[in-house]
Amino acid sequence: MSSSLLVKPDLAAAAGQVHRITPESAGWRYVGFEVFDMHPGGRLERDTAGLEQCLVLLSGRASFEVDGRDYGTLGGRQTPFDGRPFALYAPPRSRVRIGAQTECELAVCAAPASGRFAPRLIGPDDVGEEVRGTGTNTRYIRHLLPASAEAERLIVVEVVTPGGHWSSYPPHKHDTARGEETPLEETYYHRLSRPGGFAFQRVYTDDRTLDETMTVEDRDVVLVPRGYHPVSAAHGFDLYYLNVMAGPVRRWQPTTAPGYEFLTRRP
Repeated sequence: MSSSLLVKPDLAAAAGQVHRITPESAGWRYVGFEVFDMHPGGRLERDTAGLEQCLVLLSGRASFEVDGRDYGTLGGRQTPFDGRPFALYAPPRSRVRIGAQTECELAVCAAPASGRFAPRLIGPDDVGEEVRGTGTNTRYIRHLLPASAEAERLIVVEVVTPGGHWSSYPPHKHDTARGEETPLEETYYHRLSRPGGFAFQRVYTDDRTLDETMTVEDRDVVLVPRGYHPVSAAHGFDLYYLNVMAGPVRRWQPTTAPGYEFLTRRP
């Protein structure tokens, strides 16, 4: 049975556009997400219009320019698993130019904004790292655009989950404005360390009006409009995902699923 939340890559798309998810196609208000495969010598030019964008170089080397300002040639990761990334923040009404120097994988994260902040480079030294969880719940977080950084709506984070481990776990949600919780839409862009692997992701609500468990393969996107959304990586296949979140309030304040609170308590 197909899932309304699972978006498969289009590897034969024109101009190397592997994914194009808009608020309209996702059926929500804030998050947009695109992925491009770029070849050496290829160029991507675009206007950000009414969107702030975080352009994440997932792999390869490319030159970046925003409104005529040259940020030079950036990158160097062979895969998204290879250390911290380079990224670029571009505000609304900017003209962005990217030129691929090698084979590149580029993610474009977007959300509506008014233009309060200037463009800036986000280098590896600007990306905070965190180890979250213990045992088979351990995963490794890279904060590209955390809620503490300058942006209007976007929150962007990378997560590497070792094979056999759980992630986005214990199950949590951020879909209401009750109490401390803040509503945030979210996309997961999944990459696997080896060909042929898979992971599982479940998205479900307390009343089960939404309850989908998906087999996730390399380069799939999972949409999380609401509900809890844990992930499990198959043994032997490390899992990477890029999270993009945005909503009416730029704060990540989730609620843990009932019955799982004991996993959040410190000894």
